[in-house]
Formats: sequence, structure tokens, C-alpha cells
Amino acid sequence: TGAPNDPRWDELWGLRRVRLEAAWDRLARLQPAPRPTIVAVIDTGMAMNHEDLRDVLWTNPGEIPGNGVDDDGNGYVDDVHGFDFYDGDGDPEDAEGHGTHCAGTVAGVGDNGVGVIGVASRYASIRLMPLRFLGPDGGFISDAVLALEYAVTMGATISSNSWGGGGHSFAMAAALATAHEAGHLFVVAAGNEANDNDANPSFPCAYDAPSTVCVAATTASDTMASYSNYGPRSVDIAAPGSEILSTWWPSGYARLSG
Repeated sequence: TGAPNDPRWDELWGLRRVRLEAAWDRLARLQPAPRPTIVAVIDTGMAMNHEDLRDVLWTNPGEIPGNGVDDDGNGYVDDVHGFDFYDGDGDPEDAEGHGTHCAGTVAGVGDNGVGVIGVASRYASIRLMPLRFLGPDGGFISDAVLALEYAVTMGATISSNSWGGGGHSFAMAAALATAHEAGHLFVVAAGNEANDNDANPSFPCAYDAPSTVCVAATTASDTMASYSNYGPRSVDIAAPGSEILSTWWPSGYARLSG
């Protein structure tokens, strides 16, 4: 299929390093029928009208926008595109940028002639569900639990969790067990403290949950990033994580490491 026409493709070293073009070529030959998949971005929210994200924004089919009513009876009012657990409302618009950056890496719209492209863009049917629980002063694990429970209940089969902090939470452990039973994959960052997660557990990476995938960060030279947490028992895989270009809030693009 060749390289995408997104003008900043050449700057996406991580996608090229994992040989994404080769994967796309194989999919082009196989011609699989894309399975509709909802990916929850549990983070700072998402720039929902971003030029590289708005076309993959999840919409709750059971909710009527702006009527102040919990139309689908799930306990959340006007959760048309997700929910903001930090502010307690149905508007998970980003206010920091980090969640938007993660969202673009997951499924930024490809072959649209603008910006970047995400991993799950070609030969996929992805919808991104923004769930905000982090704000300017951080967030509460209790809200992260609610976000994960919401994601599972509303049909997300994967969640991006590029965050960490706090100790072990029995409520989160229980939510992860329920998520596993529902077939939900919880992808989480190893952390950015150059910490041995085996010796000094860092959560949520350290939860012993079978459907949790903990990811460390590598550099463009294929070495472990100096800041990345590690641990052969608690960390499952490493992936490009340094100077990654992706979508940004409220618009545009930026590089982040982590």
C-alpha cells in the first residue's frame, strides 16, 4: 500500500521502526474485514474536534446531546462522546494535551493529507472514547476506576492508560478483574522514574491482572529510554516512546516522551 499521504509521516520514527508499513502491506494482501473496535483513552481527555481525531470519535448511540437527561440509563448524563470524571460532566474535552497525544498515536486518521497517522488507522474500524480523570493537579484512582468501569460497560475492548502513581488499590484490582472477564485489554505505561518495577512496584503497571499489558519506552537508537521504568516480571514489552510526534490540544501537533 505504500507510505501514507500524511505530510508528517517521515517524522514518525516509532511507527517506521516497528515496521508498520510492512504490517499494512500484509493486511492489504489479506483484506480482512475490520472489526468495529472501541478504544478508551483514560487520561486528560481529548481534543474532540482535532482535524486528525474528530472522524474517529466515539458516539454513544443511546444518548441525546445536551438534553440534561441520562437517556441510556447508565448513570451518566449527556455522555455523548465519553465522560469527564475529573469535573463530573459529559464533556471529556482535553485541557492538558497528554490524552490528545495518546489518542493520535493510537488512531490518528491516516491518508487524509494532514498531520500524522495512528497505529490503528488503515484496515481498522476504530472509535476513540475519551474518558478524562486527570486535570491540572492530577487525579484520583477512584475516578480512574470509574473510567475503566465505564469503558467496559460501554463496550470498549481496549484502553490506553499512559499514567501512573499511587499505591495498590483493591478497587482498581477488582475493576481489572472484571475487565479481564469482559475481554478488555488494559494497556498501561511502565512509568517514567527509571524505577525497577519488580523491586518497587509502580501501579497500575504492577497489578497482577492477566489482561494488563505494561509497556516500557525505547529511543530511536533501540535502547531503553533513560527515564523508563523496567522489570522483567512486571513489564511486558517495550515500544518507541521518546520524542514521539502526535496530535496536540487544542490543535496542531507536538512531541512528547514517556
